[in-house]
Amino acid sequence: MSASLAFVFPGQGSQSLAMLAEHGAQRSLILDTFAEASEALGYDLWALTQQGPEEQLNQTDKTQPAILTASVALWRAWLAETSARPAFVAGHSLGEYSALVAAGSLSLAAAAKLVEHRGQLMQQAVPAGQGGMAAILGLEDADVLAACAEAAQGEVVSAVNFNAPGQVVIAGGAAAVERAIEVCKARGAKRAMPLPVSVPSHCALMRPAAERFAEAVAAIDWQTPRIALVQNVSAAVVTDLDALKRDLLAQLYSPVRWVESIVCLSTQGVTDLVECGPGKVLSGLNKRCVKGINIHNLETPDAFAAASAALV
Repeated sequence: MSASLAFVFPGQGSQSLAMLAEHGAQRSLILDTFAEASEALGYDLWALTQQGPEEQLNQTDKTQPAILTASVALWRAWLAETSARPAFVAGHSLGEYSALVAAGSLSLAAAAKLVEHRGQLMQQAVPAGQGGMAAILGLEDADVLAACAEAAQGEVVSAVNFNAPGQVVIAGGAAAVERAIEVCKARGAKRAMPLPVSVPSHCALMRPAAERFAEAVAAIDWQTPRIALVQNVSAAVVTDLDALKRDLLAQLYSPVRWVESIVCLSTQGVTDLVECGPGKVLSGLNKRCVKGINIHNLETPDAFAAASAALV
């Protein structure tokens, strides 16, 4: 196990049609992992990720199991083909569940069903069209927080993803998010743009989902992570299972403290970060969170080979 190595797992927004297609053609382990998740879910998840329809893949209760399974498939391929082992794992929002599977806290089958349920509850918590999210670029965190306070007018809008310096995502009621976009622009944001999502994640509107999700979380036989896990809610290494479960529920309506999580990894001595999942969203963010850290991703077979060559 390398004390300087951490694996990070992406969240929603990293999905794309035909993701991992090249890997699937070269590695039977990828297809086997999708088959395992498909059996738990009761539909062919690989076919959905490869052929769509895209609007179905982008529904949160389908997106979440798809990204989780793709991430776990790449993790298994890494374990099978290399000797480098991370001392730490972390995941962005949904990615925390991928990290927990990697760390041996729960099985892929249990996690796939759990995040499907999480997606369903999130969709039910706020009817389509009533919530929104927006990315705010080029504004200090404090200005974004102040803009949300000014725009709220008794409704919910808050900063929910601290993704990188100068990149914050806000979420809340649709009208309040619109107002906050205008206030952020007035305060000098370089860009403030609505995101194409159906669910306002990580804000107070998700509290009812968390309350309903508690039962599903309690029903699972959790194991203590075998790899140190930095959680979103605390931006710190979790040490006991009760705290882990509590923060998984709180994560639904609390901000993702990604910048602080990467800083936490850096202070623990991590110098290499591997993004383990579809896409390269986190790799772009991670570069900006901490200077002088080496960034790798596993999105394509070429990227996988390059990461393996660099780290083994």
